[in-house]
Amino acid sequence: MPTLNPRRFATRAALEAALTERLAAAIAAPHSGAIMLSGGSTPLPAYRAVGTRPPVPAAQLAVLFSDDRYVPADSPSSNYCQSRPLLDALGLPQERVLRVRTELPLAEAAADYERRLDGLLAAGMRIGLGLLGLGVEGHTASLFAAADLERARGRRAIPVQRPDGLSAVSVTPELLAHVEEPVFVVAGRAKRAAVAALLAHDPQLIAWAAVQGCARVELWMDDAAAASSS
Repeated sequence: MPTLNPRRFATRAALEAALTERLAAAIAAPHSGAIMLSGGSTPLPAYRAVGTRPPVPAAQLAVLFSDDRYVPADSPSSNYCQSRPLLDALGLPQERVLRVRTELPLAEAAADYERRLDGLLAAGMRIGLGLLGLGVEGHTASLFAAADLERARGRRAIPVQRPDGLSAVSVTPELLAHVEEPVFVVAGRAKRAAVAALLAHDPQLIAWAAVQGCARVELWMDDAAAASSS
């Protein structure tokens, strides 16, 4: 079972400022390998802030995504599109931005993403900071149900049918086990129950089940999300 280290911030602004600092440091760290970005609204202010004053990225920095919806790459619903202010500012070579190629058929997009993740790890690239969201019902990445976790066995990326009717490609617990610094970043009153379940190590919570291969996990939350937790 991972060690869960919670960190509570008085305001969402304080959470965003700390995330901005952590992300900038991970990008510039001399021996940085890859970082994993998550979707959702919570990390977007940090992406924009780092993009406004980008650090010089480490020589071999690569960026991957916890998941992405199966929509065009320029769609506002795309996690890749939402992160463009950061990615454009960093100016990384195209091959070091591992996005989900949603121009491919869904199954091929998932297989292509898995191949590139496999290649990243086979090349000896470490994945340092990895950001994760936490859904109201307890999902993370685009892993929503026990059936998703079952299909993910032995895989590093899978296609998923989301409850909102959209398809997606998601990383899996097997990929998350390679992330050295996984950090759940959570804000807002709507996330209170999910945060409480995570803090309680609820085995039925998909997000907690997804990180069982990690040695330690951080949970960064604002007071609104943490209000019902101890």
